[in-house]
Amino acid sequence: MVNTEHASLYLHPDRSLGMELVRATEAAAIRAVPFIGRGDKNAADGAAVDAMRKFLGTVDFDGVVVIGEGEKDDAPMLFNGEHVGSGRGPSCDIAVDPIDGTSLTANGRQNALSMIAVADRGSMYDPSAVFYMDKIVTGWEGHGVVDLHRPIGENIRALAKAKGKDVADMTVAILDRPRHVQLIEEVRTAGAGTRLMLDGDVAGGINAAITETRIDMCVGIGGTPEGIITACALKALGGFIQAKLHPRDDDEAQKAIDAGHDLDRILGVNDLVTSDNTYFVATGVTDGQLVGGVRKMGPKIRTESIVLRGSTGTIRRVVAEHLAEKWL
Repeated sequence: MVNTEHASLYLHPDRSLGMELVRATEAAAIRAVPFIGRGDKNAADGAAVDAMRKFLGTVDFDGVVVIGEGEKDDAPMLFNGEHVGSGRGPSCDIAVDPIDGTSLTANGRQNALSMIAVADRGSMYDPSAVFYMDKIVTGWEGHGVVDLHRPIGENIRALAKAKGKDVADMTVAILDRPRHVQLIEEVRTAGAGTRLMLDGDVAGGINAAITETRIDMCVGIGGTPEGIITACALKALGGFIQAKLHPRDDDEAQKAIDAGHDLDRILGVNDLVTSDNTYFVATGVTDGQLVGGVRKMGPKIRTESIVLRGSTGTIRRVVAEHLAEKWL
Protein backbone atom coordinates (compact mmCIF):
# COMPACT_ATOMS: atom_id res chain seq x y z
CA MET A 1 0.00 0.00 0.00
CA VAL A 2 1.29 3.46 -0.91
CA ASN A 3 1.70 5.87 1.99
CA THR A 4 0.15 8.94 0.35
CA GLU A 5 1.38 11.26 3.09
CA HIS A 6 5.01 10.51 2.28
CA ALA A 7 4.64 9.79 -1.44
CA SER A 8 2.97 13.03 -2.49
CA LEU A 9 5.88 14.03 -4.73
CA TYR A 10 5.59 10.70 -6.54
CA LEU A 11 1.80 10.88 -6.92
CA HIS A 12 1.72 14.58 -7.80
CA PRO A 13 5.04 15.50 -9.42
CA ASP A 14 5.45 19.21 -10.09
CA ARG A 15 7.48 21.08 -12.66
CA SER A 16 11.19 21.50 -11.96
CA LEU A 17 12.29 24.97 -12.99
CA GLY A 18 15.90 23.92 -12.52
CA MET A 19 15.81 21.64 -15.55
CA GLU A 20 14.84 24.62 -17.70
CA LEU A 21 17.34 27.01 -16.14
CA VAL A 22 20.22 24.65 -16.83
CA ARG A 23 19.91 25.46 -20.53
CA ALA A 24 20.83 29.06 -19.72
CA THR A 25 23.97 28.14 -17.75
CA GLU A 26 24.97 25.63 -20.44
CA ALA A 27 24.64 28.35 -23.08
CA ALA A 28 26.67 30.85 -21.07
CA ALA A 29 29.42 28.31 -20.42
CA ILE A 30 29.66 27.26 -24.07
CA ARG A 31 29.77 30.82 -25.37
CA ALA A 32 32.64 31.60 -22.98
CA VAL A 33 34.81 28.80 -24.40
CA PRO A 34 36.50 30.84 -27.20
CA PHE A 35 37.76 33.26 -24.54
CA ILE A 36 39.34 30.70 -22.20
CA GLY A 37 43.00 31.59 -21.75
CA ARG A 38 42.75 34.67 -23.99
CA GLY A 39 43.32 37.22 -21.23
CA ASP A 40 40.14 39.25 -21.75
CA LYS A 41 37.77 38.60 -18.87
CA ASN A 42 35.20 41.21 -19.94
CA ALA A 43 34.90 39.69 -23.42
CA ALA A 44 34.29 36.27 -21.86
CA ASP A 45 31.74 37.72 -19.46
CA GLY A 46 29.99 39.66 -22.23
CA ALA A 47 29.55 36.54 -24.36
CA ALA A 48 28.24 34.58 -21.38
CA VAL A 49 25.82 37.35 -20.34
CA ASP A 50 24.39 37.61 -23.84
CA ALA A 51 23.81 33.85 -24.08
CA MET A 52 22.31 33.58 -20.59
CA ARG A 53 19.92 36.49 -21.18
CA LYS A 54 18.64 34.98 -24.44
CA PHE A 55 17.99 31.56 -22.93
CA LEU A 56 16.39 32.94 -19.77
CA GLY A 57 13.88 34.65 -22.04
CA THR A 58 12.52 31.24 -23.04
CA VAL A 59 11.85 30.04 -19.47
CA ASP A 60 8.28 30.24 -18.19
CA PHE A 61 8.74 32.32 -15.06
CA ASP A 62 8.67 35.97 -14.03
CA GLY A 63 12.18 36.53 -12.74
CA VAL A 64 13.62 39.76 -11.38
CA VAL A 65 17.40 40.00 -11.09
CA VAL A 66 18.12 41.02 -7.50
CA ILE A 67 21.76 39.95 -7.36
CA GLY A 68 24.29 40.41 -10.14
CA GLU A 69 28.05 40.77 -10.33
CA GLY A 70 28.32 43.54 -12.89
CA GLU A 71 28.04 46.51 -10.54
CA LYS A 72 30.94 45.26 -8.40
CA ASP A 73 33.12 44.06 -11.27
CA ASP A 74 32.37 46.91 -13.70
CA ALA A 75 31.56 44.21 -16.23
CA PRO A 76 28.68 43.58 -18.65
CA MET A 77 25.78 42.34 -16.62
CA LEU A 78 22.23 41.27 -16.26
CA PHE A 79 21.42 44.39 -14.25
CA ASN A 80 19.61 44.54 -10.93
CA GLY A 81 15.89 45.01 -11.46
CA GLU A 82 15.92 43.50 -14.95
CA HIS A 83 12.97 41.20 -15.66
CA VAL A 84 13.87 37.87 -17.24
CA GLY A 85 11.80 34.93 -18.39
CA SER A 86 8.59 34.76 -20.40
CA GLY A 87 6.60 36.58 -17.70
CA ARG A 88 4.36 33.53 -17.31
CA GLY A 89 4.61 31.20 -14.34
CA PRO A 90 6.00 31.73 -10.83
CA SER A 91 7.32 35.10 -9.61
CA CYS A 92 10.93 34.70 -8.53
CA ASP A 93 14.02 36.46 -7.29
CA ILE A 94 17.00 35.50 -9.41
CA ALA A 95 20.72 35.78 -8.74
CA VAL A 96 22.95 35.39 -11.76
CA ASP A 97 26.64 35.08 -12.39
CA PRO A 98 27.17 34.17 -16.05
CA ILE A 99 30.81 33.47 -15.15
CA ASP A 100 31.87 33.08 -11.55
CA GLY A 101 35.58 33.33 -12.13
CA THR A 102 36.08 35.64 -15.10
CA SER A 103 39.78 35.94 -14.30
CA LEU A 104 40.02 32.15 -14.07
CA THR A 105 38.44 31.90 -17.52
CA ALA A 106 40.66 34.60 -19.02
CA ASN A 107 43.77 32.89 -17.65
CA GLY A 108 42.70 29.34 -18.53
CA ARG A 109 42.54 28.23 -14.90
CA GLN A 110 40.23 25.76 -13.23
CA ASN A 111 36.96 26.23 -11.31
CA ALA A 112 35.15 28.81 -13.46
CA LEU A 113 31.37 28.33 -13.39
CA SER A 114 28.24 29.74 -14.96
CA MET A 115 25.48 29.82 -12.37
CA ILE A 116 21.96 30.89 -11.47
CA ALA A 117 20.09 30.81 -8.17
CA VAL A 118 16.32 31.27 -7.93
CA ALA A 119 13.93 31.65 -5.00
CA ASP A 120 10.40 32.92 -4.38
CA ARG A 121 9.88 36.63 -5.01
CA GLY A 122 11.03 38.78 -2.10
CA SER A 123 12.90 36.01 -0.30
CA MET A 124 16.54 36.87 -1.11
CA TYR A 125 18.47 39.08 1.31
CA ASP A 126 19.13 42.63 0.14
CA PRO A 127 22.66 43.61 1.25
CA SER A 128 22.17 47.28 0.25
CA ALA A 129 25.32 47.55 -1.86
CA VAL A 130 27.68 45.94 0.66
CA PHE A 131 29.68 43.77 -1.68
CA TYR A 132 31.56 41.57 0.81
CA MET A 133 30.75 39.42 3.81
CA ASP A 134 32.67 37.23 6.24
CA LYS A 135 31.45 33.63 5.87
CA ILE A 136 31.78 30.15 7.25
CA VAL A 137 30.20 27.22 5.37
CA THR A 138 30.10 23.53 6.30
CA GLY A 139 28.00 20.45 5.74
CA TRP A 140 25.04 19.50 7.94
CA GLU A 141 27.41 18.56 10.75
CA GLY A 142 28.14 22.24 11.40
CA HIS A 143 24.68 23.04 12.76
CA GLY A 144 25.00 23.93 16.44
CA VAL A 145 28.71 23.08 16.32
CA VAL A 146 30.57 25.95 14.61
CA ASP A 147 30.08 29.67 15.12
CA LEU A 148 31.46 32.63 13.16
CA HIS A 149 32.26 34.39 16.44
CA ARG A 150 34.69 31.67 17.54
CA PRO A 151 38.37 31.43 16.57
CA ILE A 152 38.91 29.31 13.48
CA GLY A 153 40.94 26.72 15.41
CA GLU A 154 38.02 26.07 17.79
CA ASN A 155 35.64 25.69 14.85
CA ILE A 156 37.95 23.25 13.08
CA ARG A 157 38.32 21.09 16.20
CA ALA A 158 34.57 21.15 16.89
CA LEU A 159 33.67 20.22 13.32
CA ALA A 160 36.30 17.48 13.21
CA LYS A 161 34.78 15.94 16.34
CA ALA A 162 31.27 16.16 14.87
CA LYS A 163 32.45 14.48 11.66
CA GLY A 164 34.47 11.83 13.46
CA LYS A 165 37.71 12.95 11.81
CA ASP A 166 41.17 13.85 12.99
CA VAL A 167 41.99 17.54 12.74
CA ALA A 168 44.96 16.60 10.55
CA ASP A 169 42.50 15.19 8.01
CA MET A 170 40.44 18.40 7.82
CA THR A 171 40.65 20.63 4.73
CA VAL A 172 39.54 24.27 4.75
CA ALA A 173 38.86 26.21 1.54
CA ILE A 174 39.87 29.89 1.59
CA LEU A 175 40.17 32.53 -1.12
CA ASP A 176 43.87 33.22 -1.76
CA ARG A 177 43.89 36.92 -0.91
CA PRO A 178 46.27 39.15 1.12
CA ARG A 179 43.44 39.77 3.60
CA HIS A 180 43.47 36.07 4.48
CA VAL A 181 47.18 35.66 5.29
CA GLN A 182 46.56 35.50 9.04
CA LEU A 183 43.49 33.28 8.67
CA ILE A 184 45.44 30.79 6.54
CA GLU A 185 48.19 30.70 9.14
CA GLU A 186 45.66 30.09 11.94
CA VAL A 187 44.11 27.18 10.03
CA ARG A 188 47.51 25.58 9.54
CA THR A 189 48.53 26.25 13.14
CA ALA A 190 45.37 24.41 14.23
CA GLY A 191 46.67 21.37 12.33
CA ALA A 192 44.30 21.41 9.34
CA GLY A 193 45.15 21.70 5.67
CA THR A 194 44.10 24.48 3.31
CA ARG A 195 42.67 24.51 -0.20
CA LEU A 196 43.45 27.99 -1.55
CA MET A 197 41.02 29.23 -4.20
CA LEU A 198 42.10 31.77 -6.79
CA ASP A 199 38.57 33.05 -7.33
CA GLY A 200 34.89 32.28 -6.72
CA ASP A 201 33.99 30.88 -3.31
CA VAL A 202 30.56 29.49 -4.27
CA ALA A 203 32.10 26.20 -5.40
CA GLY A 204 34.17 26.12 -2.21
CA GLY A 205 31.06 26.50 -0.08
CA ILE A 206 29.08 23.89 -1.97
CA ASN A 207 31.98 21.45 -1.89
CA ALA A 208 32.15 21.94 1.89
CA ALA A 209 28.49 20.92 2.13
CA ILE A 210 28.64 17.89 -0.19
CA THR A 211 29.70 14.80 1.71
CA GLU A 212 31.82 13.14 -0.99
CA THR A 213 34.32 15.99 -1.46
CA ARG A 214 37.59 16.53 0.40
CA ILE A 215 36.68 20.02 1.62
CA ASP A 216 35.23 20.22 5.13
CA MET A 217 34.80 23.97 5.58
CA CYS A 218 34.93 27.17 3.52
CA VAL A 219 35.79 30.39 5.38
CA GLY A 220 36.85 33.98 4.86
CA ILE A 221 35.72 37.26 3.34
CA GLY A 222 34.12 36.87 -0.06
CA GLY A 223 31.36 38.37 -2.16
CA THR A 224 27.94 39.01 -0.66
CA PRO A 225 26.23 37.85 -3.89
CA GLU A 226 28.17 34.58 -3.65
CA GLY A 227 27.02 34.15 -0.06
CA ILE A 228 23.35 34.44 -1.01
CA ILE A 229 23.79 32.16 -4.02
CA THR A 230 25.53 29.61 -1.78
CA ALA A 231 22.62 29.78 0.67
CA CYS A 232 20.21 28.83 -2.14
CA ALA A 233 22.32 25.75 -2.82
CA LEU A 234 22.57 24.86 0.88
CA LYS A 235 18.78 24.66 1.10
CA ALA A 236 19.02 21.48 -0.97
CA LEU A 237 22.14 20.15 0.75
CA GLY A 238 21.13 20.77 4.36
CA GLY A 239 24.40 22.61 4.83
CA PHE A 240 25.35 25.30 7.34
CA ILE A 241 26.31 28.92 6.72
CA GLN A 242 26.87 31.94 8.90
CA ALA A 243 27.79 35.32 7.45
CA LYS A 244 28.30 38.93 8.52
CA LEU A 245 28.44 41.99 6.29
CA HIS A 246 31.97 43.31 5.76
CA PRO A 247 31.89 46.86 4.33
CA ARG A 248 35.00 47.91 2.43
CA ASP A 249 35.08 51.42 3.86
CA ASP A 250 33.23 53.89 6.09
CA ASP A 251 31.06 55.12 3.25
CA GLU A 252 29.82 51.62 2.45
CA ALA A 253 29.28 50.95 6.16
CA GLN A 254 27.18 54.10 6.52
CA LYS A 255 25.05 53.15 3.52
CA ALA A 256 24.34 49.80 5.14
CA ILE A 257 23.45 51.41 8.47
CA ASP A 258 21.19 53.93 6.70
CA ALA A 259 19.44 51.00 5.01
CA GLY A 260 18.73 49.47 8.43
CA HIS A 261 21.43 46.80 8.57
CA ASP A 262 23.10 45.76 11.82
CA LEU A 263 26.74 45.26 10.86
CA ASP A 264 27.28 42.96 13.88
CA ARG A 265 24.39 40.66 13.01
CA ILE A 266 25.21 37.05 12.18
CA LEU A 267 23.13 35.87 9.22
CA GLY A 268 22.11 32.24 8.84
CA VAL A 269 20.83 30.38 5.81
CA ASN A 270 17.22 31.41 6.48
CA ASP A 271 18.25 35.06 6.78
CA LEU A 272 20.03 34.98 3.44
CA VAL A 273 17.13 33.20 1.72
CA THR A 274 13.83 33.00 3.58
CA SER A 275 12.17 30.59 1.13
CA ASP A 276 12.84 26.85 0.96
CA ASN A 277 11.63 26.84 -2.64
CA THR A 278 15.06 27.44 -4.16
CA TYR A 279 17.07 26.30 -7.15
CA PHE A 280 20.79 26.44 -7.74
CA VAL A 281 22.11 25.62 -11.19
CA ALA A 282 25.74 25.66 -12.32
CA THR A 283 27.59 24.55 -15.44
CA GLY A 284 31.36 24.21 -15.58
CA VAL A 285 33.22 26.61 -17.85
CA THR A 286 36.63 25.16 -16.97
CA ASP A 287 37.30 21.95 -15.07
CA GLY A 288 36.77 21.98 -11.31
CA GLN A 289 36.00 19.77 -8.35
CA LEU A 290 32.28 20.60 -8.42
CA VAL A 291 31.69 20.03 -12.15
CA GLY A 292 33.79 19.45 -15.24
CA GLY A 293 34.33 22.17 -17.81
CA VAL A 294 33.11 22.46 -21.39
CA ARG A 295 34.79 19.96 -23.72
CA LYS A 296 34.92 19.92 -27.50
CA MET A 297 34.68 16.32 -28.69
CA GLY A 298 34.77 16.21 -32.48
CA PRO A 299 31.40 17.46 -33.74
CA LYS A 300 29.99 17.58 -30.19
CA ILE A 301 30.39 19.83 -27.16
CA ARG A 302 29.94 18.22 -23.76
CA THR A 303 28.80 20.18 -20.72
CA GLU A 304 28.52 19.11 -17.10
CA SER A 305 26.08 20.78 -14.70
CA ILE A 306 24.66 20.43 -11.20
CA VAL A 307 21.04 21.25 -10.34
CA LEU A 308 20.04 21.58 -6.67
CA ARG A 309 16.41 21.96 -5.59
CA GLY A 310 15.71 23.19 -2.08
CA SER A 311 12.10 22.06 -1.68
CA THR A 312 12.92 18.40 -2.38
CA GLY A 313 16.60 18.21 -1.43
CA THR A 314 17.32 16.83 -4.89
CA ILE A 315 20.82 16.88 -6.36
CA ARG A 316 20.98 16.25 -10.10
CA ARG A 317 24.09 16.05 -12.23
CA VAL A 318 23.42 16.73 -15.90
CA VAL A 319 25.81 15.77 -18.68
CA ALA A 320 24.72 17.05 -22.08
CA GLU A 321 26.11 16.84 -25.59
CA HIS A 322 25.50 19.67 -28.05
CA LEU A 323 26.21 19.94 -31.77
CA ALA A 324 29.29 22.17 -32.02
CA GLU A 325 28.19 23.67 -35.35
CA LYS A 326 25.22 25.26 -33.58
CA TRP A 327 27.42 27.07 -31.07
CA LEU A 328 31.04 27.74 -32.03
